Amino acid sequence: MPAVVVRRGPVPEYGSVRRVLDGDTYEVLLPAGLVRLRLLRVDAPELSQPYGKQAAALVAGLLRGRLLEVSRTGGSTYGRVLAGLRVAVPTSGGTRHWLRVDSMLVAQGWAWAYEPGQATPDLAGLQRLAQHYRRGLWQCGTATAVRPGIWRAYNKQEKARAWVGCSGWPRE
Repeated sequence: MPAVVVRRGPVPEYGSVRRVLDGDTYEVLLPAGLVRLRLLRVDAPELSQPYGKQAAALVAGLLRGRLLEVSRTGGSTYGRVLAGLRVAVPTSGGTRHWLRVDSMLVAQGWAWAYEPGQATPDLAGLQRLAQHYRRGLWQCGTATAVRPGIWRAYNKQEKARAWVGCSGWPRE
């Protein structure tokens, strides 16, 4: 009888960020080489849309120079590997605390909770709190935030109109 191997989830790999492309896409150096990752469970603003550069800068500041734990799902979109990502944050006691990057982005208001076809109650709760406290992209209210998929479909005039009406948006 052949042996059966049961996997309980992706085997984590460890590496470091080389480049942050936007709030949810990064180039990470792993033992096997450089990999372009798309963070699971969130959708961050595009660089060209309101708060996109701020989301990317927040992630870059959090990830640079720190150990990353990458859990690949095996899926791929647009040449990117879909993965969960945790970052090692040192504590005062000399140990490390592992922080989920998806949770941090949503809690700070720099990404939408997003998982097609699945519920994400933990992230949805964090998103509601970020909206309530008007953090990040929610600082002008929920009606003004435009999901990245909708933003990409907008023409130039629609994008220009989307920038109007909120003094909190940084104009680049």
